[in-house]
Amino acid sequence: MKPPSLAARITLLLVASSLALLGGGALLMDWRIDRAMEARFRENLLAQAQALTTVVEIEQAAGAPHAPPGLLAGDRAWYELRCAGLPAQRSSPPPPAVPPDWPQAAGATPRFASLTRRHGRLGAVMFAFQAPAATGPPTRSCALLFMQDRRAFDRLLTALDWILVLGPALAMLVALVAVPLIVRRGLRPVRALAERMRNIGPHAPGQRLPASGMRELDPLVARFNDVLARMDDGLARERQFASGLAHETRTRLAELRALAEVEARYPSGRELKQILGEIGQIGAELEATVSALLLLTRLQSGLEQPQRQPLDSMPWLERQFQRRRAPAAQRGVALAVAGTPPPSLHTDPALLEVIVGNLLGNACAYAPPGDTVHVTLDAGGLRIDNAAPGLEPADLARFGQRFWRKQLPHAGHAGLGLALAHAAAEALDMRLHFEWDDGRVSAVLTWSGG
Repeated sequence: MKPPSLAARITLLLVASSLALLGGGALLMDWRIDRAMEARFRENLLAQAQALTTVVEIEQAAGAPHAPPGLLAGDRAWYELRCAGLPAQRSSPPPPAVPPDWPQAAGATPRFASLTRRHGRLGAVMFAFQAPAATGPPTRSCALLFMQDRRAFDRLLTALDWILVLGPALAMLVALVAVPLIVRRGLRPVRALAERMRNIGPHAPGQRLPASGMRELDPLVARFNDVLARMDDGLARERQFASGLAHETRTRLAELRALAEVEARYPSGRELKQILGEIGQIGAELEATVSALLLLTRLQSGLEQPQRQPLDSMPWLERQFQRRRAPAAQRGVALAVAGTPPPSLHTDPALLEVIVGNLLGNACAYAPPGDTVHVTLDAGGLRIDNAAPGLEPADLARFGQRFWRKQLPHAGHAGLGLALAHAAAEALDMRLHFEWDDGRVSAVLTWSGG
């Protein structure tokens, strides 16, 4: 089944609206023309009848009570005149029909009637008037019925009706032919836009549609470019995830293969439990790397949304510090905490643990033995400070890059911790940055984005 056509839809709407407008206009014009023409016909009918009364009045005043037989007579006009004390006068031939209320309905105000006969309609007017008399009373009452064949007039009205009907019909026929062509021509920019869209996709990242210069299409172009930008971001994250996963997986698998080959060729004599423990450690590191990559991708793509809730900050932070004290002590690194945080934070505890846990873990893992990691708390945020003898001020710009490690890799550290911390801080609307001061690096976290 073919999808509906936009051109056909526009054409139908235009034709329907044009038909409604033209049809309504034709009906209105027909009504007004019929009224005007009917008024003109009645005026002409009344004028002829009044001319006949003038002749009658002149005859009556002259003492000629009988009008000439051919007065206003003919094939298309007839009359009948009735005056008090005189016989009725009729045209020759007499009227073919008379209204049923004649002459009783004749009054001072002219009364119009339409009579129907076999060959067409007759227009009639009747009224009463006072005619002068040569003898007796000075005037006498008269009633006149004047009739005229209106077939020619009705044919004219019918011709006008056909003109008013055929005009919109002809216009509709022209519209049915011309409108689809005009609509298809008007929609040509849409087809051109579709052709430009055809060559844009994952195989051509970074391409965007140029502005069309048309007010109706530019919003569509802008939305399509927004979708392309989001698609490119998603593809970039997927490629970054895939490359990072491949890098770390290849490293861990190489370790496993090397361990297996060395043990097979040159047995170390270690117990099986110890060898399996080392294999398990490599698997745990690989699992931690994959989990960190997945979380980082979800954070950066916006799939991981913060679940904010009230959090008692001091007990929560104390638990984070206790988890890091034992691993730090094993390396000869002390952890010193000073200051007071705000009593409560409205945040996501899981994401905040990603930030604080990675910052503390990095500081305790990379600080040299004998150093003290200082944690300073206040109402605005926290600062974690540790010695970094192997770093330089220029290295701070690379903090947060995936898999970047200047020192030798530490167990459990794949170079994703700071990238995760940055992504989680952005999701929580917190600000995280790093400072350098005389061989020591400080991670500064602000509770809010200000």
